[in-house]
Order: sequence, then structure tokens, then C-alpha cells
Amino acid sequence: MSRLLAAAPFLPAVIQGMTLSLGLIVAIGAQNAFVLRQGLRREHIGAVVLFCMLADVALVGAGVAGMSQALSASRMLSRALALAGAAFLAVYGLRALQRMRRVEVLSARTGGQRQTLGTVMGQAIAFTVLNPHVYLDTVLLMGNMGARQPDGLRWWFVAGAGMGSALWFSLLGFGAQWLAPWFARPRAWQVLDLLTGLTMCVLSAFLLLHACRGI
Repeated sequence: MSRLLAAAPFLPAVIQGMTLSLGLIVAIGAQNAFVLRQGLRREHIGAVVLFCMLADVALVGAGVAGMSQALSASRMLSRALALAGAAFLAVYGLRALQRMRRVEVLSARTGGQRQTLGTVMGQAIAFTVLNPHVYLDTVLLMGNMGARQPDGLRWWFVAGAGMGSALWFSLLGFGAQWLAPWFARPRAWQVLDLLTGLTMCVLSAFLLLHACRGI
């Protein structure tokens, strides 16, 4: 092990970035629920996975470069992000609960009418930009951790974070196809939409509460 570290002194920073990234994103959340649903629908999943991975790398890199200090100091920006995120998650959650009632349009392959790439990517961007938890995890927490690395290892930390993000979103998106037989039944889609809708609404309520406390 010591020989490996001597040959690759950047390895601890890469491993730390990867493990921290996985530890933060492997949880039930708005973005993960969206990626899972797109994977089950087999709809533009490659573009969604690539975007989510690149977004994580960009946000962690921005945090390491100093954005974490600027964002944490702006209460007004934090409140605005929380309100926008709460509104978006509430709308998406209610739509998921409405989809649950339309049993006849659900199927394992399409999950209803096929969406265009622009529509799907617009939703992916919204789940990233309008989700304050994304900034908390990537920009603030991981950004601060990465900024504490020695000068020559900070971007290796970012690279490790990108590797963790790529691994998770690939498993979540492309691995969802293994669950497709279970979702050949409308009841499974109803359960997924119910869990998604409730998750979004709960997250929306927490964000709204967070924004109100800051007023």
C-alpha cells in the first residue's frame, strides 16, 4: 500500500472525493428519483446520466475554487433558491400523484407519452439548479473539503468526486432496466409515482420551512 501511495500520491485525494460523493448522493432525493424514473422509462437516460455527472463535477469544482464561501455568506440567495426549489418540487410532486391515478397510460417501456430530449433535459437542469440540497452537498460541503486539500491535490479530489457521481448515476439510470420486469405492471408504476410524489412534497415543505425561517 505504501508503494502504491508513493507512486500515486494523489490517490488518497481521489478516494476521499469518491467516497464522500457516494456518501452524499446515495439517498432518496428529488434528483435520484428523477434519474430512476428515466431509467425505467428508458428515455434519454444517457444524456441524463452524463448531465448529472458533469453538473456534480462543475459544482464541486466551483466550491473548491471559492464559490462555497460566497454562497454561504449570501442569505438572500440561499432563501431565493429554497423558495424556487420548493415551488418546483411541489409542482412535480403533485404531477406524480396525478400520474398515479392514470393507470391506463403506464407501461414498463414508455411510462406514458414519450418526452422529447429538450423536455427531459429541462427537468434534469431544474432538479439540479433549483435544488438547494445539491448546493449544500456539492458546493458547500464537498467544496470546503476539497479546498482543504494541498494545492496539488485539490483537482484530484474533484476528479474523485466525479468518478463517484458517474458510478452512482450510471448504476441508478442504466441499472434501472433490470427492474423493468417488475414495472411491467401498472401497480408498480403507481407505487413509484406515489413514493416520488410524497418525497417531492415532503422536500418542498422542508425547503419552504427553511426559507420562512430565514425571513
